[in-house]
Amino acid sequence: MSVVPKDLKYSREHEWIKVDGNIGVIGITDFAQKSLGDIVFIELPGVGDEISAGDSFGVVESVKAASDLYAPVSGKVVEVNEEVIESPQLVNEDPYGKGWMIKVEISNEAELDELLSPEDYEKLLEEEGE
Repeated sequence: MSVVPKDLKYSREHEWIKVDGNIGVIGITDFAQKSLGDIVFIELPGVGDEISAGDSFGVVESVKAASDLYAPVSGKVVEVNEEVIESPQLVNEDPYGKGWMIKVEISNEAELDELLSPEDYEKLLEEEGE
């Protein structure tokens, strides 16, 4: 069973966001990293780039496949985790900690209401046979 921290919100595409004021830290879930397998490459946007909820903001490549990353919210990228670009395996090792991807200044807080609660995300995982 995948780990689902209770202090985060989730997208149906298996991204998580931790909100601190108007800043959102975004990464992929434990389920996503397990599904991908060993992650070997990550492509992320640059600081200052605008991302839009539901749109791709980067790519994660594993030994199995390449997968787009989808923004759970809209906003401006204020920080990129350079460590995961240099050491992509951090996402496999610690998806909710050192494996975070980007921080964004959230431009529309109402979008957070569209995301899944931890309980709803666990239900989604059950439906997907996790």
